[in-house]
Amino acid sequence: MLELDYFGIDGAVGGNQDWFSNVVMHIGGCAAAAACDTCIYFGKRFGNTGWYPFDIENLNKDDYVVFSQMMKPYIKPRVGGVKNPEWFVDGFSRYLEDHPDPERPKLRMEILWGGEPEGKAKEALKERMDRGYPVPFLLLRHQNREVFEDYIWHWFMVIGYEETEKDFLIQTATYGEKKAFSFHEIWNTGCEEKGGMILYELSEK
Repeated sequence: MLELDYFGIDGAVGGNQDWFSNVVMHIGGCAAAAACDTCIYFGKRFGNTGWYPFDIENLNKDDYVVFSQMMKPYIKPRVGGVKNPEWFVDGFSRYLEDHPDPERPKLRMEILWGGEPEGKAKEALKERMDRGYPVPFLLLRHQNREVFEDYIWHWFMVIGYEETEKDFLIQTATYGEKKAFSFHEIWNTGCEEKGGMILYELSEK
């Protein structure tokens, strides 16, 4: 089993979209929250403190909410949500370009689309997590609405995995909570509209 040393804020696992007082962000700010969590995680794990503009050693809810409003112009909630992983990559890349840290590596992003084979997606996720990188995940539609109700049309973070004899489980963080799912079940949605994962890479160039 591998679980990242993920950060907490006021008792929550990572950030929490429910904290957002702005109506638009409260409803559709999950992609911006994933980018905010990314900045904080990399700042604490790898020292990329230029991406998070507050005291990274004293995380709190108030700063996180202000930070989300700073991220909002880059990853804008819109009608239908941030339903295309390319919108996340484009917006987050612009934020990182506007907040450079010349002393630190650059964060590169690659999209692994939801239509890719399960085996390829599983290995890509494991490879990133083995190197200490969280994985933003976009789930759009899913036939099993009962299990994935809070995750449908939603961005969340994958922060761990566990391989068993029968399954490959992923640990997710969203709404300030951790929850485990079968990767086979969450990847094979049974629906035509699919999301995907963002694969991070720290690069010197």
